[in-house]
Amino acid sequence: MAQTRRKRRTKHRGNAAGMVESRGRTGRKPTAAEKSGSAAEAARAKEKRLERADRPPTWRGAFYRGLLAAGVLALLSGLVLNAKAGQTVAYFFVGLIAYTPISFYSDQWIFNRRQRNKAKRGGKAAPR
Repeated sequence: MAQTRRKRRTKHRGNAAGMVESRGRTGRKPTAAEKSGSAAEAARAKEKRLERADRPPTWRGAFYRGLLAAGVLALLSGLVLNAKAGQTVAYFFVGLIAYTPISFYSDQWIFNRRQRNKAKRGGKAAPR
């Protein structure tokens, strides 16, 4: 008896969750123009992120974050608490003095924890 159904020409590539996974390149090597596409950009962005996470925290970065937090504190004190101008300026400087070391030492704690975990894994980057 002749077969009535057409045979499938390609494999089903779905997994149990229903996601279709592509097989990747199996032919020729990609050209330079093909390599500079979104995959290369994503790899560069990931490398940059990991490199930034491996830099130790600085007081300058903590100071800028403290400036931002103190500015928000001053803005909220002026708008929500209806503080006078002198009080708002005082809140700004108190916030700056308080938030800068808090920001630095919390960044340092996160950095040290990341370095410890990286050393346990043998220097490999964090899996994502």
